[in-house]
Amino acid sequence: MSFRLAAYAVCVEDGRVLLARYVPPSGEPLWTLPGGGVEHAEDPLDAVVREVAEETGCDAVVERLLGVDSRVIPAAERNVPGPEHHNVGIFYGISVNGGRLRPEPNGATTEPTWTPLPDVTGLRRSSLVDIGIALWRTLPATGHVDPVPVGGLIQH
Repeated sequence: MSFRLAAYAVCVEDGRVLLARYVPPSGEPLWTLPGGGVEHAEDPLDAVVREVAEETGCDAVVERLLGVDSRVIPAAERNVPGPEHHNVGIFYGISVNGGRLRPEPNGATTEPTWTPLPDVTGLRRSSLVDIGIALWRTLPATGHVDPVPVGGLIQH
């Protein structure tokens, strides 16, 4: 089993959420939240600020911790070949205080965009989007929301 600790940004402004298009090595592109792997000895808060800058060109300010999601993705359901995968995602509510939207240079994410919240349900997207928006909307005291079912437009 592989393991990844990641930090994700949920930025909602004027009824729109900041998303980026992820292009996996194999499979169809899907929309996701800005964010990614926490590097060795890196603080997850610093990681989310770094990832937002890398993937969107925007300068992020962390406003609050929203919660943590832990899930095991079966090998057969992964977007990339490999064994089953354990992902622990730390979700932060952020605001943008500068920068300009641009694609990630030489990266796997493209097309950062502000998407109206009602339009999200019609997008082919990562389950991370639904988890992050649910955490942002409900701010659960436990920092945890129920698992998001995967299938149809919602992928791992």
